[in-house]
Amino acid sequence: MKTYSPVPEDANHEWFIVDATDKILGRLCTEITIRLRGKHKPEFAHHMDMGDYIVVINAEKIKVTGQKLDKKIYYKHTNHPGGLKQKTLREMLDKKPENVITMAVKGMLPKNRLSAQLLKKLKVYAGSEHPHAAQAPKTLDI
Repeated sequence: MKTYSPVPEDANHEWFIVDATDKILGRLCTEITIRLRGKHKPEFAHHMDMGDYIVVINAEKIKVTGQKLDKKIYYKHTNHPGGLKQKTLREMLDKKPENVITMAVKGMLPKNRLSAQLLKKLKVYAGSEHPHAAQAPKTLDI
């Protein structure tokens, strides 16, 4: 018996829509990551993109546990001396709530070339409107 190795033609990419209203950030993002990679499918291969497209709506209504709203800090550096910038989770949710989910999912993906390809299949929107109605996404209950 031979070991099954998928080819790109075997990949069946479906579209799913996830409503992030009152969902816990980390638990939601782990499920999204599993779906993006395709680990829920029996034909999963770690070296190929076998996952689905995920559309997340209502990213501004995400919840976190504990005191993370004020104590979780996001850092970025401008590559200039003294250019370390920091924002709390509350500030991030006020300005760009899409980035919170995108950054959490990006941190859970493998650190290789495949992660950039997988991250392009994640579409996050702050409100309930999205431009992907033509793809007829199925509702994913998480």
